[in-house]
Amino acid sequence: MARPPGLSVRLKLTFSYAGFLMVAGALLLTTVWLFLLRYVPDQQIVLGPGDPRSPFIPNRGDLQRAFAPRAAQAMGVLLVVGLVGGWLLAGRMLAPLNRITAATRKAASGSLSHRIELEGRQDEFRELADSFDAMLARLEAQVAEQQRFAANASHELRTPLAITQTLLDVARKDPDHDNGELVERLRAVNARAIDLTEALLLLSRTDQGTFVREQVDLSLVAEEVAETLLPFAEARGLTLETSGDRAPTLGSHALLLQMTTNLVHNAIVHNVPEQGWVRVTTRAEPTTVVLTVENTGERLTPERTSTLVEPFQRGTERVRTDHAGVGLGLAIVKSIAEAHDGALTLTPRPDGGLGVTVRLPAAHR
Repeated sequence: MARPPGLSVRLKLTFSYAGFLMVAGALLLTTVWLFLLRYVPDQQIVLGPGDPRSPFIPNRGDLQRAFAPRAAQAMGVLLVVGLVGGWLLAGRMLAPLNRITAATRKAASGSLSHRIELEGRQDEFRELADSFDAMLARLEAQVAEQQRFAANASHELRTPLAITQTLLDVARKDPDHDNGELVERLRAVNARAIDLTEALLLLSRTDQGTFVREQVDLSLVAEEVAETLLPFAEARGLTLETSGDRAPTLGSHALLLQMTTNLVHNAIVHNVPEQGWVRVTTRAEPTTVVLTVENTGERLTPERTSTLVEPFQRGTERVRTDHAGVGLGLAIVKSIAEAHDGALTLTPRPDGGLGVTVRLPAAHR
């Protein structure tokens, strides 16, 4: 907002230092004046010619004539010292604030990588600088995460569109192709794209917590996902198992269904060629509910596992299949878990494959 120009803080502090010094000097001179008045008579006393003391004793008028010019000179010196010293001291005290202001302007222009890194011992300015550096670090991480999220979401949205384009190209080149089958497959792909778009729209409001929270049983969500993806798992020669206790939590049913679907779909796609398995379990703890998805597959190192939540990272090479699902990816799964005040943990299995654990707050009974 536009503000009228005013005095700088440095100039205000300078006037404050000088004013305080002038007041202190005036009080000191007043104290000296009052002290001297106690020993000076009101009228002049002339002593006799034979008196060994001075020829006369000064009265208050003589004291005033001698004291006033010196007091005025002292006040002038104090004023100059106060202004010059106050200007220098204010500049030294405000130097950290100038660095903080410069960093703020850089951040406002879009540069979030700059840090103040104010040296010295802890005080108010350094506490402010450290807090600002921490805020910049969080903002930079959030912006980078949002950019990765946007790239990953665009990539996942492209999958059903590419499948649709392929089906249409095949139908155009083969006029005798069964249109009923084509329409059914297009309908399934379009439904997955719609579900993904709706989930992303819900997810875009998770930072403000604007999605409707309701009680959701993760065990029922897991059973629903297993029933949906069981034909896909059997077609790949895999065994899909679900087990566990009730696991009630509060959140968006659509987002939690999307999260579980993506986890199970990833476990099916990134598996061994044959005789593999996928296990989905749920359990309830005193304050949390836990959803675990385990699968067989290739051996993964802890270093490789830690990167799987990044966009476009896969435990194995990307598998291209018409059964693309909604394909949110582990990066978005992590966002859904964090939006529900939960956490996502990835653990490589010793025999190969991956174990994914999602912990969410338990619903209050």
